[in-house]
Amino acid sequence: MLPLLLEPASLLEHLSDENILIIDLCTTELYKQVHLPGAIHVTPQEIVSGIGPAVGKLPPLERLQALFNRIGYDSNKHIIVYDDEGGGWAGRFIWTLDVIGHDKMSYLNGGMHAWLAEKLPVNNEIPETTPTHTTLTINSAYIATQQDVSDSLDRQDTNIWDARSALEYSGQRKSSARSGHIPGAINFDWMDVMDPARDFRIRADIKQVLASHGITGDKPIITHCQTHHRSGLTYLVGKILGFNIRAYDGSWAEWGNDSTTPIETS
Repeated sequence: MLPLLLEPASLLEHLSDENILIIDLCTTELYKQVHLPGAIHVTPQEIVSGIGPAVGKLPPLERLQALFNRIGYDSNKHIIVYDDEGGGWAGRFIWTLDVIGHDKMSYLNGGMHAWLAEKLPVNNEIPETTPTHTTLTINSAYIATQQDVSDSLDRQDTNIWDARSALEYSGQRKSSARSGHIPGAINFDWMDVMDPARDFRIRADIKQVLASHGITGDKPIITHCQTHHRSGLTYLVGKILGFNIRAYDGSWAEWGNDSTTPIETS
């Protein structure tokens, strides 16, 4: 069994394994130029609803089924995911796998940046896939709704991890009808999760740094950003660390565009 956090050198040993499925979430332009051997491309648009105002919500079940049929999904395969941005879209795909009940998965630490830095094999060949006909079900245990977030504020039993920038969190940068943050939310920017000096791998001291910000495994965590793209990475990190974590896929696009939700600015 491959680990959830997978180093490039470790993946190299398994590239020819028949029981793995590699998913590329890089830009389409980069995928056409270069990608891991055998990797199947998935665009970010395929894993979000695209319906405003909360465009980042989970797509309808029929769209998810069409996507997973296209990529040749097999519940027995180990799925390895990577992107070219430090883990946002890859983490979002990992969350999607949790939501459909798939339990064999890995994130390629550092993604395409780390793979290329280690000069590991790539090509531009588009692999042939055999479409499957799978029936998916949704496990809502990994999804936090707007009501779930509201209820957690009343109980004060959950940490809200806001993965947006400090300017968005404080309300100085406006991206919805209202700016600011969910009351009591802890801001830790997704960009601070990755380590550019190590080819955008997840930083080695992430558990300690999160603890210094009050994000630990002592309480359940709900993470969000603007559209549950950046919080794909923070969800992934929480999962790697063994935290009880869910993602609010409505995110600030839903919360900040609803005139009835409480907000804070600072």
